[in-house]
Amino acid sequence: MSQSEQQDVTPSPTKLRRRILVIDDGDSVRDIIGIFLENTGFEVCGEAADGVEGIEQAKKLKPDLIVLDLAMPRMNGVEAASVLNQTMPRVPIVLLTLYQNLVGPSLASAIGVKAVLDKTDGLDKLVACVHSLLKIESAPESA
Repeated sequence: MSQSEQQDVTPSPTKLRRRILVIDDGDSVRDIIGIFLENTGFEVCGEAADGVEGIEQAKKLKPDLIVLDLAMPRMNGVEAASVLNQTMPRVPIVLLTLYQNLVGPSLASAIGVKAVLDKTDGLDKLVACVHSLLKIESAPESA
């Protein structure tokens, strides 16, 4: 290996791990989502079991993307997404739920959710969505 190859240790922007916050009331669901995201190159920067805790964690951790459940105690996903969208509008929110049919495109758009996915569709679909959203969100915005 040449000397110039040995000195080039700067990580490329595409290899930087993007930080994701997972908000779901199911401990095992959070664990599975977290493990899957970590194994596909993302960093799970935090977890929360309900919307209230999720908002606190999001403000503290400033994630690149939020994965959010719909049905949770204290504050559900619709309420949490609305608050999160007002607090940090540039952070994409993915609603991952068993009740996808309850959240239509109009409601999702109104509360700032970028994608609504069914948990039964599998985590490969979530990962593809996360990749797509982070690429879209990192592009310059047009006026």
